[in-house]
Amino acid sequence: MNQYILGICILVVFAFAKADAQPSPQQESYSFSLDEAIQYGLENNYQALNAKRDIAKALKQKWETTSTGLPQINGSADYQYQIKQPVTPLPGEIVGGEPGTFVPVTFTPKQSANLTATLRQLIFDGSYIVALEASKTFLDFSENANNKTKLEVRKGIINAYGGVLLTQENIAILERNLDNLSKNLEETTKIYENGLAEQEDVEQLQITEAQLKNQLKSAMRQEDIAMDMLKLALGIALDTPVTLESDLESLALKHMDPSLTSSSLEMEKNTDYQIAYNFTEQRRLEYKLERAKALPTLSGFVNYGVNAFDDEFVFFDSDTRWFGQSIAGISLNVPIFSSLGRQARTDRAKIAWDQAETDLDRTMQEIRLNYQTAVNNYQIAIDNYTTSKDNLALAERIENKNLIKFREGIATSFDLRQAQTQLYATQSEYLQSMYQVITEKANLETILNTPEFINNQD
Repeated sequence: MNQYILGICILVVFAFAKADAQPSPQQESYSFSLDEAIQYGLENNYQALNAKRDIAKALKQKWETTSTGLPQINGSADYQYQIKQPVTPLPGEIVGGEPGTFVPVTFTPKQSANLTATLRQLIFDGSYIVALEASKTFLDFSENANNKTKLEVRKGIINAYGGVLLTQENIAILERNLDNLSKNLEETTKIYENGLAEQEDVEQLQITEAQLKNQLKSAMRQEDIAMDMLKLALGIALDTPVTLESDLESLALKHMDPSLTSSSLEMEKNTDYQIAYNFTEQRRLEYKLERAKALPTLSGFVNYGVNAFDDEFVFFDSDTRWFGQSIAGISLNVPIFSSLGRQARTDRAKIAWDQAETDLDRTMQEIRLNYQTAVNNYQIAIDNYTTSKDNLALAERIENKNLIKFREGIATSFDLRQAQTQLYATQSEYLQSMYQVITEKANLETILNTPEFINNQD
């Protein structure tokens, strides 16, 4: 017995050791180019998923509306048990009694069952016709809202992707600047210790080094936040590793398309216009619906049923006799007078339609203004990129010249610090100009609805 227990213990220990020896599954990770990130986000972004579900809901609602005008069949089953059967008094002379007396008689059976099936069909209803038209408009609205969501998701992914690249490039530049500055500080410190430089020269470089270190720490924290924002836009858990395959400069050059600023605005393709137009159509149909309520409605029905009765529960017996019954008919409902309440509802719907028309005009003007602003901002972004790139080359030459002069004792530490500060600011402006090119193009494309492939996705 002891040997048996010992054998089981050895097997258990061996099983646990084998389980511990097995490699744990690696955490899922992703690597995206910008186009791959956009494609992934359009399929997995939280808002994009719900926008697709809104279309599915609209399709179901359209069929729900359609089905109300199709044949409707309902069945019913009733069972009654008379706990206390009702009694009907009959004149006594009917059964040979004295005139003026009454005899209690029970007519209803103690138990009864009734089975009925009814077919109803709507023949004419103006409200139903309008409802069918409205369900199609609602489906169009859901599809346009889905396209709007995808455009915004695409723009958000581009902005977030560029934001991560911006912080990464900023970190790389800060690390490079800090490394160069540390070498300069080390050299200047040695020169100062040999009595060939002033203490102020060392202190100026120490101030700059401290500032760069703080900027580097801040940039690293910003990178984490920017990456989390990108993951959220993609619909990925925040603890999932993600790497980016593109770099900021190549992405900026790819998004530099001056011809886009000459593109004409096609109002009908703008999703904001499409949604506003859908809203106007909805108000028009609400007005049409109120008018249709003044029309008569006509419907028909036919039913068939059977019933049985007895003092005992015999309804499942094969020899129970069931009696059939059937009826057919039509129903016409004609609105005659509503104390002007129906007219008030119609007038109110007409006012709402007029308001929607005004809102549509306002939306069109806002779209034109947004388009002009986006074109201007995109052109400014391209110009800023060119200027910043030239300025960066100049700032690098100025900083290098001042560094040489400082080492030769011609320039002061203050002059060198000023040149370095100018270089760092120009580097930041250059990074921002590349990011601005990317984001402003995405904004202009959203207004123009140029990535039409989005509209063709399910």
